[in-house]
Amino acid sequence: MPAQKRFPTDYPGVSFIEGKAVTTGKPERIYVIRYRKDGRLIEEKAGRQFQDAMTPAKAARIRSERIEGKALSNQERREAVQAAKEAEVNRWTIARLWEEYKAGKSNFKGLTTDENRFKNFVQPAFGSKEPGEIIPLDVDRLRVKLLKTHSAGTVKNVLELLRRVINFGVKRRLCPPTGFVIEMPKGMSMKTEDLDPEELAALLEAIEKDDHPHAGPMMKLALFNGMRKSEMLKLKWQDIDFNRGFINLPDAKSGQDEKIPLSVPAKGILEGLAHDGEYVFPGRSGARRVYIQRYVNRIRDRAGLPKGFRALHGLRHVYASMLASSGQVDMYTLQKLLTHKSPQMTQRYAHLRDDTLKRAAEVAGDIFSGLANGGNKGRKVVGIKNL
Repeated sequence: MPAQKRFPTDYPGVSFIEGKAVTTGKPERIYVIRYRKDGRLIEEKAGRQFQDAMTPAKAARIRSERIEGKALSNQERREAVQAAKEAEVNRWTIARLWEEYKAGKSNFKGLTTDENRFKNFVQPAFGSKEPGEIIPLDVDRLRVKLLKTHSAGTVKNVLELLRRVINFGVKRRLCPPTGFVIEMPKGMSMKTEDLDPEELAALLEAIEKDDHPHAGPMMKLALFNGMRKSEMLKLKWQDIDFNRGFINLPDAKSGQDEKIPLSVPAKGILEGLAHDGEYVFPGRSGARRVYIQRYVNRIRDRAGLPKGFRALHGLRHVYASMLASSGQVDMYTLQKLLTHKSPQMTQRYAHLRDDTLKRAAEVAGDIFSGLANGGNKGRKVVGIKNL
């Protein structure tokens, strides 16, 4: 400390210098303590009379604690803070690994989806931790928590992203591995939702009565064109080709750009929307909308649909189920319409097409049975046994 006159107090090793209060400029005592530690003479400020409510007795207690090693000296505290800062800079946390991982994936089609998964799920749970600090219980807790509100497929994608980021760091020797295997949910969700004609009519009526500018049209677009919520939220007018009747889906969930046909009802819905900016379903100030769930759930509830029915994704299932059960759309075409990455995801609807084919076969069987039983007298009938 600068050489200023020290005034002694009644406590050994405690003195004060005359200074001025920071806020008022009035005279204020600044208490100083002196003591030896590890053979070194240490002199440091204990605190200000008014600003720190410091007294000679309090300064003496601080001096005793530092002599006994119960508290760090000012210099030791500064060194500890600096060491902590340096250690933090050198820590490869999950958040830091993600930034490094992301930098090398700028052209990756699914990066936006991964960014949302990281921000919403991985960052809150593990962002501040290094891979070596994560234990199996941490992952189990996240898995159980997410499975309460999300599909097994979503949870699998979140955990897979966490595993990818950690593996990235391990391969580049930025961090040690976790020491355990991150287990995925046992199976993908194959939940297929459907509505009967009465439920569908009630839903369409509730949509017509709702006054939200985007909730109803988005539900109709999911029903009439099978679009995902994420695709609609980021849909831009430039992505719609009204003349050729197609919707372009840049960076689709499949990991590549997709194109789906625009059905006549869907075209009518889009043409009826206000064309005020870049996005078809804009949020505040014309920016990209990020939230719609509360409003579509309100319509679902007013229609009297089950609480477990997913207001947007469920309608995508209804769209797919209607096409599959029509018997007029094969599974490959349905896969393309739904922009499924693999045919396995589309196979959940195969039984609906099979049911339609079975009913058609039963109709043919009824016709032949009627013929065999003389149901069409006067006409020449070929015996079923000879077919």
